[in-house]
Amino acid sequence: MAKQLKRMLIIGLPVIVIVALTGRLLLPRLAETKPDLALNTAVMAMTDDLSEEDYAKSTPSQLVSVPDAAELNRLSLSRQSFRRGGLGSRALMTFTVRNANDYPVKDLEIACAFRSRDGRYVTERRRVIAETVSTKSRKAFPMTHMGFVNIKAEKAKCALVTASRA
Repeated sequence: MAKQLKRMLIIGLPVIVIVALTGRLLLPRLAETKPDLALNTAVMAMTDDLSEEDYAKSTPSQLVSVPDAAELNRLSLSRQSFRRGGLGSRALMTFTVRNANDYPVKDLEIACAFRSRDGRYVTERRRVIAETVSTKSRKAFPMTHMGFVNIKAEKAKCALVTASRA
């Protein structure tokens, strides 16, 4: 018994020290990563959680993080519905994009926020749809795979983030 304990200390202690030092060296690098401002702004707009204090604290680049925002004011998402697929972990969204602009748009970037019933579990996904929506028309996108989400997600809300002229 004493030999096994001695062997475990000789082998296990250096392994524990190496893992701890590696974690200590990587931890500051992980803390330096910055979140995507465009996605966070879109999710805040979708969930209507942006209070006046948060609005006052945010910089203009955070508030207008969507390039060509003037083009988005005549684009809208409607008829959103959320369904699961692939053993319940895939999010399949069905939605319609309405284009009221005088030009066709393409490369629609859509951000979706998925929430559990109690609001604890939140998953955010973003996807670029490489299709064109014609001038002053609408186009349906049935069962679009938005990504993998938390198994407890029950509600979903999506918003357009960017689009470009065709």
